[in-house]
Amino acid sequence: MTTTTHDELPLVTLDQPTIMTFGDLRLDLQKQAGVCQIRTPAGHEAWLVTRHAEVKALLSDTRLGRSHPDPANAPKFLNNPMLDMLITDAPPDVERHEHMKKQRLYTGSFAARRVLDQRARVEAIAERMIDDILAGEQPADLHGGFSMPFSQAALCDMMGIPSGDRVELLSMMDRVGNVKDEGDSYVGMDTLFGFAMRIATQVRAEPGDNVVSRFVEAGLPDQEIATHIVALLFTGLSGLASHIDYGITLFLRNPDQLALATADPDVMAKAVEEVLRATIGSPVLPRYAHEDIEIDGRTIRQGELVMIDFSLANYDPRVFEEPFAFRVTRSPNPHFTFSYGMRHCTGAPLVRIVLHVAYSTLFRRIPTLKLAVPYESLHRHPGGRLAGGLAELPVSW
Repeated sequence: MTTTTHDELPLVTLDQPTIMTFGDLRLDLQKQAGVCQIRTPAGHEAWLVTRHAEVKALLSDTRLGRSHPDPANAPKFLNNPMLDMLITDAPPDVERHEHMKKQRLYTGSFAARRVLDQRARVEAIAERMIDDILAGEQPADLHGGFSMPFSQAALCDMMGIPSGDRVELLSMMDRVGNVKDEGDSYVGMDTLFGFAMRIATQVRAEPGDNVVSRFVEAGLPDQEIATHIVALLFTGLSGLASHIDYGITLFLRNPDQLALATADPDVMAKAVEEVLRATIGSPVLPRYAHEDIEIDGRTIRQGELVMIDFSLANYDPRVFEEPFAFRVTRSPNPHFTFSYGMRHCTGAPLVRIVLHVAYSTLFRRIPTLKLAVPYESLHRHPGGRLAGGLAELPVSW
């Protein structure tokens, strides 16, 4: 990168002015170009991809991937072991082959039909948790009493994580996902993997109808299964809890859209897509150019870090009419929340089912639900965690 000195590059961080908003910097960068040079919180230079067309082009480009010849010294957005585990030193063609093999493995486990077969279990979990909320005091914290535990239970049930291991496992993941205390997060990684390996061994001895058992059936060793457990929980749990929190908030702030969605299951399905589009996150997943890539009048050099801003692309006014409006009937809705192309998230069917069940059940059981605090007082999960949604979501009815 030669056009700007390091200190002059804009610093893009995880910070947001308030929930569900972009900082002015990211919006300004999108106005400037589809691909922009930035500085990262880790102190490295990178490219930020801000617009829908450029995101789609790069996600379709086999010259961009997760491999780097020297992962230990590769440029990063954040210093965190969860993100480090996504970087490999395998040659690009090997990395693509391994990724496609993993995609096939995950597709069999999270296929839409298989997930639909589990819907009744997911609905039962939601009903039970809402029973507890209604039996408790008001205001109630929906994050701690519903969004997070419902996400945990639904995902862990599908994966086959034994119920007695979940609290400890997820506490370990929360520690490792801490981006403010880097030393502590790295210290916790070995403990987390050791625990995940013990879960793999336990499921191997007592298999069932779940994802980890299918990993066992596929002949994977416990160490590889542990890696899949950690990766799936890391990506799945953070996305589910955040989208439930933010989806509830979007519905409560847009009662006309809530009425449309709760009146028709087909509209609710579209509403789920709109929540997926509208939820604003930060670009944290590292990708590297395997060769020089010419795009948007710029040259991304081999080995350089590329940060794809899915949220910004989901608000690109070149593609989405009135992107800051929450419209449950928006169609088409070509958001990138599940990525795109060969990197498309194979867990998408599960996420869609869980969100549909969460919103449908919650607003059916508690139709008078409302925020118990001003919207402006809501804050993201504290402590610098990669995962988590809101710190609290106080509601009454």
